[in-house]
Amino acid sequence: MIFLETERLILRNLKAEDAAIMHDYRNNEVCAKYQRGQTKDYDGIVGLVEKRKSDMFGVDAPFMFAVALKDTDEMVGEIVVMPEDGTISLGYTFSYRHHRKGYAYESLSALINLLHKTYPTWDFISFTEPENIPSMNLLLKLGYNNMGYIPCMESQVIGKWTNPATEKEIAGAVQK
Repeated sequence: MIFLETERLILRNLKAEDAAIMHDYRNNEVCAKYQRGQTKDYDGIVGLVEKRKSDMFGVDAPFMFAVALKDTDEMVGEIVVMPEDGTISLGYTFSYRHHRKGYAYESLSALINLLHKTYPTWDFISFTEPENIPSMNLLLKLGYNNMGYIPCMESQVIGKWTNPATEKEIAGAVQK
């Protein structure tokens, strides 16, 4: 199922043939450098694709999907949406073979706008390692704000459309 289309991309459910591509980029040092807890072995990725191939867009449960080229359906990356208690967190990995082509910005921009239009009262928060400057710059380009570093999570918090209560909670956890 296709969730969303952009000028060059489609955001769709995972397919069995995506496992080989995911295995390639998840095991590349450039892509894997800042990823925590991602399955990297081939059999595990096959199982993940099987488990996630029917995920549905919404806030009832986390969902994962492929970002693919519109013309060829070749997977170029993945996005996971993690909704919980009025907050939507995003995680993403894009293949090193497709870095610096604007695919992450194009797909995330369209997705974030759709999610915000559909769930306008939800906060948008993403977490990244402080050393992951490309990811932080991408989020800032998408209109997120750097909310600080949370030591217990070892993460930089980047937020958009956050409410005052969320901002206060994060401020209390941020390293001074």
